[in-house]
Amino acid sequence: MPMKCINNVNIFYDEIGQGEAIIFHHGYTGAHDVWLDEIAPRLKHKYRCIVMDCRGAGDSEQPAEGYNIEQYARDVIGLADELGCQKFTYVGHSMGGGIGYQLGVEHAHRLEKLVLVAPIPAAGTRGTEAMLQAGIAQRKTVNVRAEMINQRLKLRLRASEASVALSVDRALSVSDGHFRDSWYSMRDFNVVDKLPELQTQTLIVAGAADGLCTANVNDWQNLPNATLHVFSRVGHGVPRDVPDEFSIVLDDFMEHGVINAKTQQAKLQ
Repeated sequence: MPMKCINNVNIFYDEIGQGEAIIFHHGYTGAHDVWLDEIAPRLKHKYRCIVMDCRGAGDSEQPAEGYNIEQYARDVIGLADELGCQKFTYVGHSMGGGIGYQLGVEHAHRLEKLVLVAPIPAAGTRGTEAMLQAGIAQRKTVNVRAEMINQRLKLRLRASEASVALSVDRALSVSDGHFRDSWYSMRDFNVVDKLPELQTQTLIVAGAADGLCTANVNDWQNLPNATLHVFSRVGHGVPRDVPDEFSIVLDDFMEHGVINAKTQQAKLQ
């Protein structure tokens, strides 16, 4: 499988298509699968679609440390450097959206556009220590895989049972450091005061049935150069729930950029 040594860690990546570069990043305990299997094939005729797994997750190496949003953002930049992408569009889901915020704040000069898909809030998540410890304990139970699949199937809106099972297997395969330290990093993450300075053209994509939807809309309102798309009857797993529709929205944003009330009003001046 293709690997690049990024910041002393072997990072999995793959790519298909030609054109403007788009780097796709997964969420907490996720992996590249939905991007490579569902989204990239729908966009490869126009774009160079690059998928990656962060350290400790998917098919990447599992080092002892570095499991935080700041380091994940540096790893994205390192992969872009290795692949000759001086500028690129970044698409990140959930925790990957938090990485997107970090890229927009610290590495804006490398971004063409920014797409945040059901991102964690810019002011951090609201999980409790008890929730983390319950998750750690669950990972050690004998029937953990069956329990997790059953839980996720109860919340499933559109994704197939096979994709649910795959997401559980990926979640169970992450390193202990990724599971624990990424959780703390998402909890303590806070760039909300820097959002008004984030000038990169940004698209926030949310699911109306996702518990993060309200936070996503609030963060969108604080961004000076952003647009918003909300999918009805879709939860947190937007790309896997509606891959056709999501790919159309992404392609439209790539072609037309930000269009909102502000840009519309500017046409009349």
